[in-house]
Amino acid sequence: MPSTPSDIFLSQIGAHEGIIHKVVGLYADGKEDREDLYQEILLQSWRSFASFKAQAQFSTWLYRVALNTALNFRRKVRKTETLAATQNLSDTESSDRGDKEMLYLIVKSLDEVDRMLITLHFEGYKNGEIAEITGMTTNYVNVKLHRIKTNIIQRFKAVHNER
Repeated sequence: MPSTPSDIFLSQIGAHEGIIHKVVGLYADGKEDREDLYQEILLQSWRSFASFKAQAQFSTWLYRVALNTALNFRRKVRKTETLAATQNLSDTESSDRGDKEMLYLIVKSLDEVDRMLITLHFEGYKNGEIAEITGMTTNYVNVKLHRIKTNIIQRFKAVHNER
């Protein structure tokens, strides 16, 4: 049974490490950037762990920290990832890759906020929980998710119609 704050933190991180990997996979390209972002999320999580109040689930809190860290990381790095993701999507249109990979590429090409919202939705979080994690209103999350889903469906159909 974990007893010290560091033991509790390590235990919780171990149980929810998949969250960090998902965020890193969506917000960082290249091995070095992924490693840097992973370390930065761990560092920021540890720094803010003392403020974790267990009012929310640890996974909800970790998503918030990971997403905020990823967004800050992206602002610092500022690469042409949107252009690269769009190019990858175009390359994929002519190949025979699976629908899952196509969806991943479409999500990766979304802007940062839309990507964050749809990722949380795919993870099974309810709109109210997404609002709590992001600091947005529930109504705003409802509207944004509807628009994002419509956009993804249209892009997915466009890719399939061109095959």
